[in-house]
Amino acid sequence: MRHFGNILFLVVILANALCTLLLLLVAYSPHIAPTVHPVESCMGLTFPIFLVLNGCFLLFWLVVQKYKAALLPLTGFLLCTAQIRLYIPINFRTDALPEASFKLLSYNIMGFNGATKQADGTNPILTYLQKSGADILCLQEYITIEDKRHLTQHDVEQALKAYPYHRILSVGHNKGANKMACYSKFPILSARTLSYPSDYNGSVLYELKIGNDTVTLINNHLESNKLTLEDKAVYTEMLKDPEKEKVKSGLRLLVRKLAEASAIRAVQADSIASHIARRSHPALIVCGDFNDTPISYTHRVIARGLDDAFAQSGRGLGISYNQNKFYFRIDNILTSKELRSYNCMVDRSIRESDHYPIACYLSLQKK
Repeated sequence: MRHFGNILFLVVILANALCTLLLLLVAYSPHIAPTVHPVESCMGLTFPIFLVLNGCFLLFWLVVQKYKAALLPLTGFLLCTAQIRLYIPINFRTDALPEASFKLLSYNIMGFNGATKQADGTNPILTYLQKSGADILCLQEYITIEDKRHLTQHDVEQALKAYPYHRILSVGHNKGANKMACYSKFPILSARTLSYPSDYNGSVLYELKIGNDTVTLINNHLESNKLTLEDKAVYTEMLKDPEKEKVKSGLRLLVRKLAEASAIRAVQADSIASHIARRSHPALIVCGDFNDTPISYTHRVIARGLDDAFAQSGRGLGISYNQNKFYFRIDNILTSKELRSYNCMVDRSIRESDHYPIACYLSLQKK
């Protein structure tokens, strides 16, 4: 019996070692270039899985009082503390906001959900923006339809008349198919699109005058994962009925599409990072729909030298995509060291878009 116990212990410790190794591999996968290894670069999607498994091993060793063995999963956690902090931060809300702080909201509005109007002539997304209390609205997938049955640009401007400044630009090579908008209570000095290959996605760089400072703001909508409704249905069915062959064929399809999109986003992320490095003013905000998780090449490259507002002042997973059981935070607000974030949150109170809005208060740091 003792011999059997030793074998069992060895098997469990080896399984734990493999799990910890995979956790570290996944945690550092953002350093893998998607253009060279597109499939491997998607490993960050599995980070929460290995995080939970490693936690289960730690709990197991503590329960059976094998404290030396518990050092193995604990070491894994310590070696990826930064990634854990980024993925699931724990911060407390504060009411002590700096006097000159302002609120920024980033939201993929999904074309105002088809630019539809309710019976009373209102649109829930537009009403939400109107009541948000934000000083700057950064909107992705901004589309209006110029007829009386739908939401028009005039309707939007009337509802958002508290924002005297706004700029709306088309992005992607398929002009007019996707637009980005910034509505601001601060003067918008300039606005231009950033050049990188994409049919429907893109980024817009604004310069805003906030107090005595000029702040660069980059609003992004990066390449989507190109999953069709059928692909998403396959994923949902896999979760409901994890039959071996169904999972095998479904995973092959999903991984191929995710890898292709990851490689495209990598080029876009590199381009955005180069524009960040060449900006004219030190104070910088980067926000929008990255279509990638915090543990990804896209996030690592764009956020290099910047603070993630959710990691700095948010709490929990901050899941910002709300469709088809894809539970990830893919919307972001990043800032340079000249700004500090407070009370960053993903607002799950509105579901009219396939994204939740992300917002935080920002304060320019005294020089």
